[in-house]
Amino acid sequence: MKKVFVTLLVVACMGVGNFAQAEAPLSNPILTGVPALTIAPDARATGMGDVGVATTPDVNSQYWNPAKYAFMESPFGAGLSYTPWLRKLVPDIYLAYLSGYYKLGERQAISTSVRYFSMGNIEKVDWFGNGQGSVQPNEWAIDLAYSMQLSSKLSASVALRYVVTDLGNGSAIGSSSLYYAGSTGAADVSVYYKTPITIESGESKLALGLCVSNIGGKVSYDKGQNTNFIPTNLRIGGSYEIPMDAYNKISINADINKLLVPTPTAIYGDPVTLNSISSIDGIFKSFEVGPGGVAEKIREIGWGSGLEYAYNNQFFVRGGYRHESQFKGNRKCFSAGAGFKLNIFQLDVSYIIAVTPTNPLDQTFRFSLSFDMFGIKNLAD
Repeated sequence: MKKVFVTLLVVACMGVGNFAQAEAPLSNPILTGVPALTIAPDARATGMGDVGVATTPDVNSQYWNPAKYAFMESPFGAGLSYTPWLRKLVPDIYLAYLSGYYKLGERQAISTSVRYFSMGNIEKVDWFGNGQGSVQPNEWAIDLAYSMQLSSKLSASVALRYVVTDLGNGSAIGSSSLYYAGSTGAADVSVYYKTPITIESGESKLALGLCVSNIGGKVSYDKGQNTNFIPTNLRIGGSYEIPMDAYNKISINADINKLLVPTPTAIYGDPVTLNSISSIDGIFKSFEVGPGGVAEKIREIGWGSGLEYAYNNQFFVRGGYRHESQFKGNRKCFSAGAGFKLNIFQLDVSYIIAVTPTNPLDQTFRFSLSFDMFGIKNLAD
């Protein structure tokens, strides 16, 4: 069962240009190369329904909005997150994520992250079921960002990323075709705005964020014969933090996102392939109304919302909901999370409760551990 599942996963990752589904003409999800780039890595954001572009800055802001680092209070920090992935299907797929930042004075910061997505060990077979050895497909990315406060309320950031996807280690998986490692470069641009608002219980905080991530070249698994869009994504969100008293506060958060990748057309009987469209043209074509009309464009917008309650900025309880159209992937789930913070470290955990009964992500945990490196330095001194 594991061999069959992962083989189908690999085939799905081969790109949107070859996607077709005759049985359900309205079900037309956007498929891309390097799908691991779309997996949210940290437990805080996923505990709130995959929301993070405008939430208060933390060590894992690199994935959601690096511009937030310019407003971090601690001079430098680091974090590690781990997600056991698709555990209802296979036991050895996981995402590991390492992030960190360093403040350059009061208004600037540099940050970085490394993500590694392992698809486990796959035993290869030919069409007759004969064993052909094994491979360990994986995808990974490393990036570096620079963020700067443009004013006391506004910051902006640019990030550069190098991405590698290796599905077959140059080997055949269930066919005579060879899958080669592909690589590409990408960039993120983001902005973050926050402003205080005085209310009866104290000073609340309103924040807005925007991030366009993974703007870059396409990838190929067959040395350029066919190319695949990477998951360029637009994310916009808002957050409102409300103090209840001196010790208790709650934040209300929401994000919307849309893949900036053209809608597959083969499903409607259109023979035109997306293989010849450049990555930049693909961003603009992602807004064009296709055979599915305006309704299909609306269905391509996903959203998430979540709440975070904090006591004395040490204990956290979170909840959220993530929505995706049933015709664009159908990933709908509730999420819950909790966190505990001391002076030098914070531990967070989140848990997914799927709405659709066949969702393989149901009962997925994420774990994040972050460190205030400045606090550790002071403790050592």
